[in-house]
Amino acid sequence: MELFGNYVVAIVEMGGLFAPLFFIVFHLLRPLFFLPVVFICISGGILFGPVAGTVYSIIGITLSSMLFYMMIDCMPKSLERLIRVKQKLLGKHGELNTSQVTLLRLVPFIHFHLLSLCLIEVSSSFKAYMKSSLLSNIPLATIYTFIGGWLSNLTPFHLFGFLVTLLPLLYILRSKEIIIKWQDFFPLAERESHSSMKI
Repeated sequence: MELFGNYVVAIVEMGGLFAPLFFIVFHLLRPLFFLPVVFICISGGILFGPVAGTVYSIIGITLSSMLFYMMIDCMPKSLERLIRVKQKLLGKHGELNTSQVTLLRLVPFIHFHLLSLCLIEVSSSFKAYMKSSLLSNIPLATIYTFIGGWLSNLTPFHLFGFLVTLLPLLYILRSKEIIIKWQDFFPLAERESHSSMKI
């Protein structure tokens, strides 16, 4: 999916006058391709610069939040899944206010629409939800778009140094779970059961 994201960003870059429109539409299509919001915001900083990229990202993320509000009732399975995840994280009666959602939006790998669901639950109306969404989206778009603008100004030497520093951190923070298939763990028992069945 990351490769696909890079491909779409390349298309946006070649869009000329329509590039901002393509970029905003890309924000709306993002959930279909399981791309993180942070990736698109950083790409906006690289493509359009920090100021214009921030404006386009705020528009795109806010439209995405609006689309989620309008469509979530039409997707009961997705709604149930998000509610289950929310209940696991916060408990059955746990709620997040707009300030908490704003801070959590800055964490790169927290599900964007899970936080949107939290805003829906504490909002009294569509207008209140859109206001909360806009307020919680501004810091996210601003910070990560400016990071993208900063990355675009780095020399290849600085980028190489940044990646060399990042790789050990990725290794240290990797998931330490090991998945062993039943057949790999009990190969002998399975063969014996097959042979006894034949007898």
